[in-house]
Amino acid sequence: MNSPNKNLKRLKIAIVYDMIYPFNIGGAELRNYETAIRLAKNHEVHLFGVKLWKGKQIIKKDGVIIHGVCRYNNLYNFKGTRTILEPIKFAIKLFKPLKKEKFDIIYTSTFPYFHCFTCKIISILRRTPLIFTWHQHWGNYWYNYLGFFQGFFGKNIEKIVKSFTNYHIAVSQTTKKDLIKARINKKNIFVSYGGVDFKKIESVKTKTKKYDVVFVGRLNHQKNVKLLIESVGLLKKEFPKIKTCIIGDGPDKQKLFHLTKELNLRNNIDFLGFLKDIKDVYRYMKLSKIFALPSLLEGFGIVVIEANACGLPVIVVNNKWNASKELIDNNGLISENNPEDFAFAIKKLLKDNKLRKKMSINSIKKSKRFDWDIISKELEDYYKSILKD
Repeated sequence: MNSPNKNLKRLKIAIVYDMIYPFNIGGAELRNYETAIRLAKNHEVHLFGVKLWKGKQIIKKDGVIIHGVCRYNNLYNFKGTRTILEPIKFAIKLFKPLKKEKFDIIYTSTFPYFHCFTCKIISILRRTPLIFTWHQHWGNYWYNYLGFFQGFFGKNIEKIVKSFTNYHIAVSQTTKKDLIKARINKKNIFVSYGGVDFKKIESVKTKTKKYDVVFVGRLNHQKNVKLLIESVGLLKKEFPKIKTCIIGDGPDKQKLFHLTKELNLRNNIDFLGFLKDIKDVYRYMKLSKIFALPSLLEGFGIVVIEANACGLPVIVVNNKWNASKELIDNNGLISENNPEDFAFAIKKLLKDNKLRKKMSINSIKKSKRFDWDIISKELEDYYKSILKD
């Protein structure tokens, strides 16, 4: 092992994922970027992904060196399901720039898996420790996502990839349990949660409440926004002026518009679309009383912690692929996946101001444990422990 590794002072870290924040918004890319900019204060950090910006292929932002290794044919923003050809292209184009430099650590989010083969080859050639972060382990969910034939392919690629390294990061206890079920040794799994920039959230000020309920996320099947809209339809009978705010964009947008019109909720639900400035998202959260996340699939649910930091109790759905459930104790409610139960949870919080205020206080306290500064320090210590082995 060379002297920088022995001293464990300044590391050279490669973080690999096809999508890069802030050029594309998602939980995995947000986690990579927020930890990268903090690690870059003491280490040399490189982000490798698809080039989604104009100008030079390699840029520096917030102390992080960002490599755009190729372009996708279209701006990739997770519309619908993942395509296969584009991630394969990224995996091929990644080889040369990643091999060009010698890193102390190669760290990558597993999904969509193809780049994991490239990272494995480079880790062998360069004798570099390889770390995989699992935001979810899908297993049989592949069949729900892609159907039987493509799902069978996805499930087996996932199965192959998990054997590439002994260093695995799970972003939740739920994901850790799934990895153990998939026969990854629990001793090889380190849990590192998602986080929030608490100071940034705290800096956003509002005075009044404009909305009863707010949702933030992609408008796709997994987020299950249809359930929220149907619940509002039921609640309108008792709360005629109920106001809901939906922030986000996605392939189900038109279907959800149509459902809102069909249920006569156009005056009750505002679709604000995608908000580029994250502070605007936090502002609308703080303008609301309750955060609703009817998602069926969450590897962690950073948005739950963000909503908590804004002082909102959160309602999530009881589904076996939904890891955000583990974030709920005295800071929100867990509903069954049906409009009646979800509506009942919203009603309970709307009618009980004392309970809502208590949960709001608990939410803020809970969120402080997930500050990105804390998460990044834990991650740095984990890297160093690997290099000591």
